[in-house]
Parts: sequence; C-alpha cells; structure tokens
Amino acid sequence: MPGLLAGRLVQIGVVLALLSVLTWLAMGLMPGDPVELALSADPRLTAEDAARLRALHGLDQPLWGRYLAWAAAVLRGEFGFSRLYAVPVTEVLWPALRSTLVLLGWSLLLSAGLGIGLGVLGAVRRGAGVLADGVALLAQSLPGFWLGILLIILFAVELGWLPAGGMAEGWGLAEGARFLALPVATLAFVNIAAYARHSLSAMREEMAQPYIRTARMKGLPERQVIWGHAFPNAAIPVVTVAALDAGSLVSGALVTETIFARPGMGKLIYDSIMGNDYNLALLALLLAALVTMLATLAADIVQRIIDPRLAA
Repeated sequence: MPGLLAGRLVQIGVVLALLSVLTWLAMGLMPGDPVELALSADPRLTAEDAARLRALHGLDQPLWGRYLAWAAAVLRGEFGFSRLYAVPVTEVLWPALRSTLVLLGWSLLLSAGLGIGLGVLGAVRRGAGVLADGVALLAQSLPGFWLGILLIILFAVELGWLPAGGMAEGWGLAEGARFLALPVATLAFVNIAAYARHSLSAMREEMAQPYIRTARMKGLPERQVIWGHAFPNAAIPVVTVAALDAGSLVSGALVTETIFARPGMGKLIYDSIMGNDYNLALLALLLAALVTMLATLAADIVQRIIDPRLAA
C-alpha cells in the first residue's frame, strides 16, 4: 500500500504539471487578452495605458516566461488574484469547491445507495430485475437539464414546497437541505443507472458462483450470504464507477448548477474562461483534475481493502 500511494502521488504531480503546461498554452494562444478587452470596453484608454497594463500583468513577457513565473509563484503558495472578481483566487475557489463537494457528496450517496439497492434486489429476486433495468433505462434516457426544470415546475412553482434555486444563507441544516433537495435529486437520478446496472450484473455473476451454494448449504442466513459473501466481491466495479462519477461531477455539474443558480466549480470554470480570467480558470481546472485523481486513488485503495488479491 505505501508503494501504491508513493507511485500514485508522483503520477498525480506529473499529470498536474503536464496539464498546467497544456492548459496555459491553450489559453495563451487564444485570440485576445484582458488588456484588449479593456481597450474595447473603455475607449478612453490609450496605447500607453495598454502598455502599462500589459507590463503590470506580465503580458509583455514571452508565453513560456509567464508560465514559469506563474508556476514558481504557485509552488511558493502564491495563487495570485482573479481579474474577473478582483479578489484573491482562493477567496473564489474554496467556496465554489465546497459548494460542489456538498452537492457531489449527497448526490453520490443517494445515487449509489439507490442504485446498489436496486441492483442487489434485481439479482436476488427474478421479478425485481425488470424493475432495476427499467429504472436504469429511464434514468439514462432523461436529460439532466430537462429533469431539473420539471422538478422546479412541480416542487417550486406548483406546490411551493422547495426553493427553485440558490443557496441557503448561514449553516442551518434544515434550510440548507431545502435548497439542496432539487439539485441533489436531479444529479442522483441521472447517475443512478450506472450503479444499478453494474451492481445488477456483478451480483448476478457472484450469486451463481459455487461458494454461494456452499454458504447456503452451511445454513447461513440469506442476508449474510448476500451482503457478507456476494456483495463484497461484486462491489469492486461499483467502487470504480463511484470514483469516475466523483471526478466528472466536480467539473461537469455546470448544467445543474446553472439551472438551480448554485455557485460551484462547473460554473466557475465556465465564467472564468469566458471572462478571460486565465489565472482563475487554470487553477480551477487543476483543482478539478486533482479531485478527480484523488477520487481514483481512493477507489484503488478501497478496492485493495475489499479484495487483498489486487495488492499482489
């Protein structure tokens, strides 16, 4: 296990470095820069003003020189300022990451819990397999933005039970749960299909194994046979799905965050790129990539705990 951690941490560092270089080059080669946008927005700025602004932000330096200066500052723990929000980058990043992780955590728990429950039920009861397949097919077919709009119309507009969007002020659990209910339900239902189908397929395969018949012949209760013997072996692919799901939701919840007006990583990345806030966009992308890779590392560790043979 220590060797796995050391090797994966080195890989994460290399991937982040390469990703930062490629993203910096892609952003640097995009047409236009913040100074040109400022000139077009304020005709009173002169060429001398533009030159001073470029020198102030380091835009008069070669692309590689700007990258090396930025990387050295990040390694020193200096993340700079956001041009779009005119505040330090950390003051924008951490609240957005916290909001997305809360949304991600609850939606993962709900989708994984319901999906695994449906998959296991479908594997041990013949008639329930049709239900699991039907729910998975419906969840996979519904676009997330359409489902979110339907939930807003029903629960916020027609019934008035829940807010249509935004975030709760303060840290009240009840009020926070009201604002989280609709976006969590939207993301959870859209992602339930993968958990249901993987757990159904894996459980069906495990329930047909000889060791399951042996456990039943020993007189073990059916609950212990299912959850104590079959499910740990069937959980390995489900853990992989959860890791991939966690990574994609960190930066891919843009549609849900937009529909429900929640500030998060997806919307932050989109706004920073559209606003030519290169520093904020690059750090947000790297942070999303880091969360994805850490989720994958956590999945590998959990898989080795479940099945020690993988560590061999």
